[in-house]
Amino acid sequence: MNVLVFDIETVPDVSAGRRLYGLDLNDEDTARVMVHRRREESGQEFLRHYLHRVVAISVLLRRDEECKLWSLGDESSSEADLIRRFFEGIDRFSPTLVSWNGSGFDLPVLHYRALLHKIPGARYWETGEDDAAFRWNNYLSRYHARHTDVMDVLSGYQTRAVAPLDDIAAFLGFPGKQGHEGGEVWARYRRGELAGIRDYCETDVLNTYLVYLRFELMRGRLSLAAHEQEEARLKAMLQAAQRPHLSAFLAAWEKAS
Repeated sequence: MNVLVFDIETVPDVSAGRRLYGLDLNDEDTARVMVHRRREESGQEFLRHYLHRVVAISVLLRRDEECKLWSLGDESSSEADLIRRFFEGIDRFSPTLVSWNGSGFDLPVLHYRALLHKIPGARYWETGEDDAAFRWNNYLSRYHARHTDVMDVLSGYQTRAVAPLDDIAAFLGFPGKQGHEGGEVWARYRRGELAGIRDYCETDVLNTYLVYLRFELMRGRLSLAAHEQEEARLKAMLQAAQRPHLSAFLAAWEKAS
């Protein structure tokens, strides 16, 4: 197995908002104007992908005998550093990327933000010109497995059939978000709670990985015994980490089970 499960957390790019809309306001008021402009434009408040600034990227690498969960960089890392580390990991390991709505949100955001920061990612953008193996299985095609967007696949690529990660995790007996929501990230970021945002992002990665393992069982890539071994491996990793949010996740998982 060579899998990299990932999730990102974002806040409004208020610096870009000031440039685009000619504003001279503080961060909170700028973000409010950006949302208002978006509502006027489309009837929705969710900002366009390029206006999301990445503040956390969390990943789980399952490779050979390794199962490791972490957030890239540290709390002082710039957005450019986080994104550079992400694409360097793909260059290094060429993993199967696994996400929940990564095709619809996470990856397009990373595309635009990498464009902004001039960050290369040759392996990620490979489509067969230099490596023929990527011609029929690359990260960019919606229907290729090298990036497996579990939400997209389970919905049969039908928008009307998609479901929130939190609901599916709870449906399957996994912990879910445990009281946190993505919509709280901007408020938590303004309060200086970046450590908590990174922890929250890691639990989203864990939920995504658990759903992915069940998907791998369903499609015959894992036997029932192998699936149980993968879950046991993950539990052992969470227990050994001795980090409060991971211990809480493990406790919630065992209780839900």
